[in-house]
Amino acid sequence: MRILQVIPYFTPKRGGDVNACYHISKELARRGHNVTILTTDFEFDKDYAKSLEKFGVKIVPVNCVMRVGLFLYSPAIKSWLKFNIKNYDVVHMHSFRSYQNNIVMKYAVIFKVPYVVQPHGSTPYIGKLPLVMLKRIYDMLWGNKIMKNAAKIIALNFFELEKIKVHFKYNYISSKIVIIPNGIDLSEYVSLPPKVFFKKNFKITEDKKVILYLGRIHKIKGIDFLIKAFSLLKNRMNFNDAILVIAGPNDGYLKNVNALAHTLGVSDSIMFVGPLFDRKKLAAYVSSDLCVLPSRYEAFGNVLLEIYACGKPVVASRVGGLKDLVIDGQTGLLFEPGNVEQLARSIYKILNDNYAAEEMGLKGNNFVRENFTMEKVVERLRNVYDEVVER
Repeated sequence: MRILQVIPYFTPKRGGDVNACYHISKELARRGHNVTILTTDFEFDKDYAKSLEKFGVKIVPVNCVMRVGLFLYSPAIKSWLKFNIKNYDVVHMHSFRSYQNNIVMKYAVIFKVPYVVQPHGSTPYIGKLPLVMLKRIYDMLWGNKIMKNAAKIIALNFFELEKIKVHFKYNYISSKIVIIPNGIDLSEYVSLPPKVFFKKNFKITEDKKVILYLGRIHKIKGIDFLIKAFSLLKNRMNFNDAILVIAGPNDGYLKNVNALAHTLGVSDSIMFVGPLFDRKKLAAYVSSDLCVLPSRYEAFGNVLLEIYACGKPVVASRVGGLKDLVIDGQTGLLFEPGNVEQLARSIYKILNDNYAAEEMGLKGNNFVRENFTMEKVVERLRNVYDEVVER
C-alpha cells in the first residue's frame, strides 16, 4: 500500500504527534508498505529523519516561508501535491489545525484519494483568548470541511472520542470515529542503560531518590503543581532524600517554574536538565524512582508508555486519557488535578515503599506489553486504511 503521512513539523522535541507519526511510519515500512512523510522544513531534524529513512521511509520537507505560532505557511506544498498525491492509496493527517491539512484536504478531494485525520487531542478550544479565536476561525474556514471530507477520524481513546463528538456536532461524526491508541516500539527498550549512568552524568549522589518529570515545560503540563508538592514533601513531610529532575524543552514556561522553585526555597533540590532523547532519555527513566505527570489536560500521554516500558511507577493527575492509562493502586497512583497535598502524599507513599513501587513498575510493564505494542496498534491502523481504500 502507498501511504502518505502528513505532519506540519518533524522534530522529536514537538512530542506526541511527531513521535506517533515516526513510529507508525517505521512499522508500516517494516511491513513492506511504501510510506512517505510530507512535512515542512520548520525545525526539521535531519538526524531524526535519517534514522527513519534507513527503514525505507521517504521524507519530503517543503519550505515554510512564514509562520503564526505553529500555523506554518508552506505554499510549495501545492505543487508537490498536484503532481504526487494521485500516486498514493491513502493519506493520514496528523494533528488538526494546520495549513498543511487544509491544502492536503483540497487535493485529496480533487484527486479522490481517501484520507484519515488523527487530531492527537488537539480539537478542543484550549488556550488563551486570542488562540481560541484563531482556532474558531480555522474551523469555520477549513476545520469543519476537513472533518466532513475525512473517510475516518482516529481518536486515541474514549475521552478524545467524546471531545470530538461534542466539538463537531454533526450526525456523520460518530460513524467516522475509530479508537486507536498510540503505541510504543518495545524493541527500543530491550537493552536499557545502566541505572547509575544518569546519576553519574548529572552528579547526583547514589543515596538520592529521583522524582522525574519528562515532557514539555508548558503551563498545561502542571509542573507548578509538582514543584509545590515537592516543597511540601521536603518542608512539611521532612523528606530530604529526594531530588526533582525536570527534563524537556522549554515551551514558554521555564522562567515561571524556575521562579516558583526559588520562591519556595527548593531550587537547590531541583534540576532542569533540558530535553533528553534516545539513550539519555532511557537513562533518566531507569535512574528514577518515580515518574510524575501532573498535567492540567492530557488527551493521552505517550510518556506513560515509555515509563511503563522501563518498569517504573507513576503518579498522574486524574485528567483526560491519563485516568485510563494509570490503573490506580496497581500501575501507579492518581490524584485530583491541582490537589497539591494529595500529589505530595502520593509521591511520599511510593518513595517510602520500595516493594509497592517495584510491583507497580512490573504491572505497568505488563500492561503496556498487552495493550500498546506498535505491532498491535499498526495492525488496527492498517485495517482502517484497507477499509477506506476498498470503499
